[in-house]
Amino acid sequence: MEDARVSLSRRDWFALSSLAAGALAVKHGKADVVQPPVSPVSVAKVVSYDTDLVAQFQLMFDQIGGIGQLVRGKTVAMKVNLSGASGTGRQVGLSAGQTSWVHPNIVGALTATFAKLGARRVRILESTFRKRYGAPLEDTLLNDGWDVNAIKNAAPIVEFEDTNGPGPAKQQYSLLKVKSKPYIFNAFCFNHSYEDCDFFVSVAKMKNHEELGITLSMKNLFGITPELLYGLRPKPEGAIVSTVGNFSPWVRERVFHYGQVQPPEGVPQEIDPTSNRYEGWRMPRLLTDLCGARPIDLSILDGVEALIGGEGTGMPGSKHGKPGIVVVGRNCVSTDAVAMATMGYNPRGGRHEAPFRLYKNPKDHPADQLIPPGEYHQYADNTAMMGEAAGLGTADLSKIDLRGVPIKDVMWDYEAHWKGQAPV
Repeated sequence: MEDARVSLSRRDWFALSSLAAGALAVKHGKADVVQPPVSPVSVAKVVSYDTDLVAQFQLMFDQIGGIGQLVRGKTVAMKVNLSGASGTGRQVGLSAGQTSWVHPNIVGALTATFAKLGARRVRILESTFRKRYGAPLEDTLLNDGWDVNAIKNAAPIVEFEDTNGPGPAKQQYSLLKVKSKPYIFNAFCFNHSYEDCDFFVSVAKMKNHEELGITLSMKNLFGITPELLYGLRPKPEGAIVSTVGNFSPWVRERVFHYGQVQPPEGVPQEIDPTSNRYEGWRMPRLLTDLCGARPIDLSILDGVEALIGGEGTGMPGSKHGKPGIVVVGRNCVSTDAVAMATMGYNPRGGRHEAPFRLYKNPKDHPADQLIPPGEYHQYADNTAMMGEAAGLGTADLSKIDLRGVPIKDVMWDYEAHWKGQAPV
């Protein structure tokens, strides 16, 4: 298969990534010694969910070196992206899988592919947001029209688990320490399934995000933090928020996004509670910590159809698009970097450029989360660059072994389509 780097001219390279001299600058010092891991990333043009996705994934897995020996006889866990999952993720005329959620055909095809490769068990995981916690994850999927039985029949053993709590019949959460350079936390507590698996897959949607600019395989791991541990706490006096009984379902954001509340006693605490509280600074570092605690063995990015301009259909100005892209890779940082390039973004972009220069709805955010001290605009640091700095992988396209379809042949400019500057 042709290496996509060979097919990119110097002019193509700069046109694709819009790399400015400032973005290329790297400070010399100890960081120069650290060589982040590099592994192949495969890109495909997939225009419909009715495509033979099993054959497509088999091809892409072969292109990145094969994963059969890693999943044969093993338990494969897939953390799927069901943003704001309450079972009502549809837009008029569109399913959630066409907008904010990963599509069920992607999940079903991956389940069948892992079964063909000899996986002993496939677990499908997500921490959903709902009024009634403890209900089966299948209920959320059925509410959005998923054919759950078809997915269950795609492999000999398929299990679904809502990971908001420790797990069925489990009394304790699994404590996983951050193995990379930690930024915000040294360790986290998770549902048992994130530890009790042999091969962990992040299956994410390629879309924009109101607070982070973009959400890909690394951002998908925010959903592995259990709401019942980090989120459901007594409602603050006078708080005007939706509630579950006497509890606020938004405390997890106050713990992680804003650092307004510390985790409960007995759970690993922040390294430095006096550090920057701005979510554009905190969240990219927190996500890197999560990826260091529960390393991603395989990243799958669904950009066949997606939401642009936000992560959920409730985001002002967000709309449906058909990029027709799928990206697969073993290294989460490199896979996300390649995905960014296919979306028309600079994988090494800074907080001054799209998609990391933001506009957050002031009605939905605390005042101190709008324009941070010392800044002139809202921003989010680049999560892939935070991952690179922590030693998780490289976000430098010139160092990534690109396989499949060249980036220039698949690129779909999210920003231009969102703002109406590109042909339909």
